[in-house]
Amino acid sequence: MTENTTTEAVKPNTQKRKKSKRSIPYGQVHILATFNNTIITFTDRTGGTLTTASAGGCGFRGSKKGTAYAAQVAVEKAAQAVKQLHGTSKVDVFVKGIGLGRDAAIRSLQGFDISIESITDVTGIPHGGCRPRKARRI
Repeated sequence: MTENTTTEAVKPNTQKRKKSKRSIPYGQVHILATFNNTIITFTDRTGGTLTTASAGGCGFRGSKKGTAYAAQVAVEKAAQAVKQLHGTSKVDVFVKGIGLGRDAAIRSLQGFDISIESITDVTGIPHGGCRPRKARRI
């Protein structure tokens, strides 16, 4: 007595849909320039990330990550990706931090056929400072 039982697993219909290419002609660029690294983030108008790049992600290590050249390379990598995938042509630039890559990032962005509508400095400013130490008693 042999039974014909086929134990095939029923696979659900999972077809991968092709990701649609969003056309975003107007976006934002957020540049975080610290002494140790420079991070570039392209977003849409609402702040949703389109692409990002950093000096460390471009192959720079150690103290070279904080240089102006490393920031320039990171901007070129991110701008090329966002131009190819989303067709962004106009941006508002938001710069945060006091690193060496601030100006170099903006300058290299202009060479990519991306027109800069505005540049805003959003670096945090201390107000009031931290709590002072207790008074020394002798």
